[in-house]
Amino acid sequence: MNAFLAIDVPPISQVTIWGNGPGGFNKTAAIYVFAAVATLLLFVLGTRRKDALVPAGLLQNTAESGVAFVRNQIIMQTMGPDGLQYLPYLTTLFFFIFFSNITEIIPGVQFPANARFAMPMTLALATWVIFNVVGVVKQGPIHYLKNSLIPPGVPKFLLILVIPIELISTFLVRPFSLMVRLFANMLAGHLILVTFATISAALFAKSITVVIMPFSFFLLVAMTGFEILVSFLQAFIFTILTAVYIGSAMHPDH
Repeated sequence: MNAFLAIDVPPISQVTIWGNGPGGFNKTAAIYVFAAVATLLLFVLGTRRKDALVPAGLLQNTAESGVAFVRNQIIMQTMGPDGLQYLPYLTTLFFFIFFSNITEIIPGVQFPANARFAMPMTLALATWVIFNVVGVVKQGPIHYLKNSLIPPGVPKFLLILVIPIELISTFLVRPFSLMVRLFANMLAGHLILVTFATISAALFAKSITVVIMPFSFFLLVAMTGFEILVSFLQAFIFTILTAVYIGSAMHPDH
């Protein structure tokens, strides 16, 4: 019991906030720079041999597999062939979010930048702007607003209730849920890993609990592997929801 009482779990502020460097540059900003550069290099270096019939090398295989994944599993499933024009944006979005998340398991970094809400909010607002602009351009402002707020088959006497609900759901809840889903999941995973790492270190320091320590350590390893999956899934979910919203603006149901 005393061993557990001696565990000093750091507060949230200590594991998510760092002092700013010159010009406000900090660890979170450095991770986003890494994510942007990694995404750029992946496709610049991975597409140098465009004429090769068979992909060669890790970068080219990763780049082509990533593009094929976004095209086949996201765009074709949600937007159809008309959505292929958004392939560069959605592929970039997927890899940028993934690289921003995966730093959570990199030794010496051990933090997902998307556990801070500024960039998830920025990406969500970008999605909001894009699908609204696409809707206005494809349908015209009046038809887009009408199609967004009035579902087909709704009796007229219910419109006084349905229209405010659809207004909030389409134009407020969508970007908010995108931001919160990415931010909250990455923050929760980060805090869980910090907690298990702290417990493992505390148990390791207590000779009387040396039998218990291996279990906590292997659980930490398992949680780390799970966070790799979460990093991928959150990038996938954010990207596919972006595609869904753009697709619904391009092809209204009514």
